[in-house]
Amino acid sequence: MVNENDKRKIWMVDTTLRDGEQAPGVVFSSHERVEIATALDRIGIDEIEAGIPAMGEQACRDIRKLVGLDLSCILSCWCRADKGDIEKAACCNTPGVHISFPTSSVLLRTFDRDEAWVMDTLGRLVGMAKRYFDRVSVGAQDATRTRHQFLQQFAEGAFEAGADRLRLADTVGMISPSMVIKTMTGLVHRVPDLDLEFHGHNDLGMATANAVTAVEAGASALSVTVNGLGERAGNAPLEEVSMALFEVGGYGGTINNSGMTDLCRLVAGASGHAIPESKPIVGKNVFRHESGIHCSGLLKDRSSYQLFEPETVGKKESDYVIGYHSGSAAIGHVLEKQGLFIDKAGAKKLIPLVREKALEQKSLLTPGELKALYHLGNSNCSG
Repeated sequence: MVNENDKRKIWMVDTTLRDGEQAPGVVFSSHERVEIATALDRIGIDEIEAGIPAMGEQACRDIRKLVGLDLSCILSCWCRADKGDIEKAACCNTPGVHISFPTSSVLLRTFDRDEAWVMDTLGRLVGMAKRYFDRVSVGAQDATRTRHQFLQQFAEGAFEAGADRLRLADTVGMISPSMVIKTMTGLVHRVPDLDLEFHGHNDLGMATANAVTAVEAGASALSVTVNGLGERAGNAPLEEVSMALFEVGGYGGTINNSGMTDLCRLVAGASGHAIPESKPIVGKNVFRHESGIHCSGLLKDRSSYQLFEPETVGKKESDYVIGYHSGSAAIGHVLEKQGLFIDKAGAKKLIPLVREKALEQKSLLTPGELKALYHLGNSNCSG
């Protein structure tokens, strides 16, 4: 058995209040930002990216309000590679700052910059930031489309300038796990004493896989958002990554997943982005079972068809529902919860009626509808 103290610790940076809010149409009120930050702190997040000071005085006031909460986690501001951005961030009083540099040829052309400008500006801005902040993180924006040799040069420059961590951003969500391994292991070898963070987007549906792979390849930190909220297809979801790393993967961390469902529901409500029923970890269907084979197995041993218990993520219990694919075990279980007891033979006789009803209405049966079929079946037998 692995001792908790021997597990490799992974630093979790939540950027729901920054990158998550950049999802189209999402804007959090000051009150909602306090609620979300407090909930994140409650589950044990290591760091919250609190916002972008360059967006104006309201953004700065909101960040300072979070600082005033005196949370247990670290708060940081997000800045462009700009002296003015850093000065605004310094007035917000967060212990940490993140400075994002465009590093790919695509973004350098977009911002009318070049690699020489990046390397010259990197040292100056990190040196400036270290006068104001306890923790300075730098980011390679669009790292996964950055020329490999330049990315390594940028990493070395960040370390020499005194940055505490380097964020590698898969800005357009184009990387695959095998590419993550190649990139991450190369940088770990090149700058072994620099903490590396992975920031994944979900454009190809691989953000969680890429984030977990980055850790396996040597990353010590991950950037995530609640519900995967973010631009386009969103970011690596906190709830998925946390469960994969800390409940299944055997890594060490500070996250208490039992508060995850409440947190995800809070952010869903504040953002207006509902949680899909089949959303991994916190979706309604994760612990909702209809299939006869599955329900029969689950009623004997919950680990037969569930990776983890509902209580692990703050849900109450598994939900057995009745539909076209239900078998006698689930039918008997749902009826028993209504105080109606039926033997296996009797439950089997109800299966054709259940299937006919489910096919007719093309939906699940409510407990009341199942109860009505039970009484109908009994009356047919007596008649």
